[in-house]
Order: sequence, then structure tokens, then C-alpha cells
Amino acid sequence: MRYLLEQSDETLATHSGLALVGLMLNRTKLKQGLNQTLLPDRMAPHISNYDVTVSYIGLLCQGKSNFDHIEQFREDPFFWQSLMLGSVPSSPTLRQRLDIGGKTGWSNVIMKESVSLLGALQARVTPCLRDLVSLDIDVTPFDNSGTKKEGVNRTYKGMDGYAPIFTYLGEEGYGVNVELREGKDHSQNDTPVFLAHSIDNARRVTNSKLLVRMDSGFDSLDNIKVCIGRNSDYIIKRNLRKESKDSWLLIAQKHGSCTEERPGKEVYLGAIFFKKGLPEPLRVVFKVTKRTIDAKGQFLLIPDLEVDTYWTSLPDPPEAIIKLYQNHGTSEQFHSEIKSELDLERLPSGKFATNNLVLHLGLAAYNILRFIGQESLKVSDAPLRKKTQRRRIRTVIQNLITLASRLVYHARRYKLSFGRHCPWFVRFRRIYASLALS
Repeated sequence: MRYLLEQSDETLATHSGLALVGLMLNRTKLKQGLNQTLLPDRMAPHISNYDVTVSYIGLLCQGKSNFDHIEQFREDPFFWQSLMLGSVPSSPTLRQRLDIGGKTGWSNVIMKESVSLLGALQARVTPCLRDLVSLDIDVTPFDNSGTKKEGVNRTYKGMDGYAPIFTYLGEEGYGVNVELREGKDHSQNDTPVFLAHSIDNARRVTNSKLLVRMDSGFDSLDNIKVCIGRNSDYIIKRNLRKESKDSWLLIAQKHGSCTEERPGKEVYLGAIFFKKGLPEPLRVVFKVTKRTIDAKGQFLLIPDLEVDTYWTSLPDPPEAIIKLYQNHGTSEQFHSEIKSELDLERLPSGKFATNNLVLHLGLAAYNILRFIGQESLKVSDAPLRKKTQRRRIRTVIQNLITLASRLVYHARRYKLSFGRHCPWFVRFRRIYASLALS
């Protein structure tokens, strides 16, 4: 079959989901917060700070991070109508304004309004245990090899890039804090302050008790003090440092319970209390694995010891604590969605402050897409029948953001006309109605 190609006079939208994004952004105070920021070189810019910022969020919600991508939407009436913009900036304006915004505190405004939006929309946050809501904090390297961007240097993964730190809330993984860091920075650098802000931000979204989960890179008494001071539970994997594995085997044999999972493999689980510069002793859960025969049946001349220990404020059995910590690994998926599906791993600017702002805008776009995805799961009215706890960002972009429609002006009103066989129309209409009424 060969088709005849022609161009009609109709206005078509290949990204109808921006109508949902626009409704959500309209619930924030971004316009007041950003437009009140005074620019060093221009008191009354022709294109407002809000229009510049929201235009870029509109790009990110389509999985586009390059500043030049804005050019294809400058003459698109649906783009500025759906996001409720006065005008759409050019690529140079977008780049230059974000450079200025990175130096004038826009990141704080974006973070505040992104978290407030989740609270205003009453985003459902699923507990991980009883009424405890997880607060996962982790660093993930961004590979920016082969560039001369400010702040790019060697990361602990052995490549050149950045080492930003993220905080995710609940089983849904809503982002409640982010900070761009140089690649060489250690995980614990300024983390107590970041942790305190993360807990405060999370409390603006949920009233449930928080469970902070962190890996061994954050093994510090300062972090534990922040959790205790802000009445949050915690599980922090310990860094053994100079502690002997043999001494832990003796502790495990004395205080733990032993299970032989297979011939030559003994696993000890238990908990003890340590004094660590605080009035009350801290609970340490341990798992010590002793192997005298490997998985292939080979006898070992020297037993192989594997030791995992965790600081925790929870009274639950050791196996429950370990399982809760293992679920902390889900944050790696959230990292992946931000890096690949929002196309943010190779950040677009050469300036550190600008890239920090871009990362904050990326987290705002991530939360918007995550919320739309979770709303789509509330009712079983979509072609995808597989039960799932959350929609991937890629799935949301493909099925609900890049949805084709026709923009029609009739009887002094605009409407979106979807195709007769559009499989996602019913769900799109339900989410739009929900956001329009909320």
C-alpha cells in the first residue's frame, strides 16, 4: 500500500497529555514564586520566568531535555494553551534564563512547589510496613564522560560525571528532594542538612511515620541524630570499616539464631545493642553467613564469611529488618527512570548551577508523570490488564502524554477530539476530569 501525502489546515496535537500537566501546574504557586524573582540584567523581561520554566517542564514531560527541542513548539498553539503560557521562549532564551535562574534560587522555589503539589493533590503514599512510609535516600552517578562541564570529575563508579543525591517517598517513589553534587563528592558530604530537609518535605505530603533507609555510604552518627531529632525511624546499613568478620561470627554464634540453608552454609540472624555516643544504646541487626562448602560443592580450606549489619530503631525481627532494607534497592529503578526516560543523565548545560536547576525541574516533571501514572491505576479502564503497583514513567509518556488528538475551536470553546479507536481515551478523560474538579 502506498499513501498519498498531504498537509491539512487542521491543528493536530501529538502530545495531548500536556493538558493534564497544565492542570497540575496550575495548582501551584510557581508563577508568583518565579515571576517575583528579580533578574540582574532585566527588571521586566518580555517572556516571564514562569513561561520559561514551565515550557521546559513541558519538554521534560515528553522525555526531551535538550534546550533546542523547544523550537518545534514555538508555533504550536496547543503547547502554550495546554500549559497556560503567555509565550514560548526560543532555545537561546531558555538556556540563558535557566543560567540566571540557577544562580538566583529558582531551585528552592521548584522544590517547594513540587512537594506542595503532591500534598495539594493528596497523592496516595503506600506504607512499606504497618503505617511506616519509606523515605529512601541514595546517590546515583550521572555519566557525563567526554565533557568539560563544570563539576564533572571521577565518580565512585569509575567514570567521569556527577553524583547527585535523591530522596524518594513511599512505594510509589515520589521525589521529595534532590541535590546535584560533583562526581568526587562523598555520599556523606552535607547529608545531615539534606536529610533534615528531606524529612521536612516528606511531612508536607504525608502525616504517616517515616522510615529513613540509607546504604553504608551514609553510616554516620550525625544521620542517626537527625532521624531521632525529627522523630523518624531508620534503617542504615553499617560500614564495617576495621571491624573483624571473625569477631562478628563470634557475636553471631553467641547472640544469634543459626539456620543451615544447605550443607556447608550457615546463616546467623540476630540483634545486639551498641553504645555510640548517645544516651540510649542503638540496636544493630546482623546477618552473618559462614560457608565451608561453596554452591558447587567444593570444600573451602578457609571458611568464607559474609557480614551485613544495620542500625535500626525498629523492634521488628531481624529477618523483617533485612527485607525492609533490601526493598531500598527499588530506588535504583527510580534513578533509572530519571536518567533514561527523562533523558537527564547527560545534563544539558556546561554550568553546574544550571544543571542543578535542570535536575530540580526534572524531579518536578517526574512527580507529575508519576502522579498521572498512579491515577491511571485507580480504575481498570485501560488496555493494559497486567496488575502493577506503579506505572513506569516511560509507559506514562508513551500512552498518556504522547496521545494524538485534534484541536477544535467551536461555539467559542476549544476541545480535543480523539480518534474513534483511541484505546486510552476513557482513562485520559477520567484523569482530566479528576484534575479539573480537584
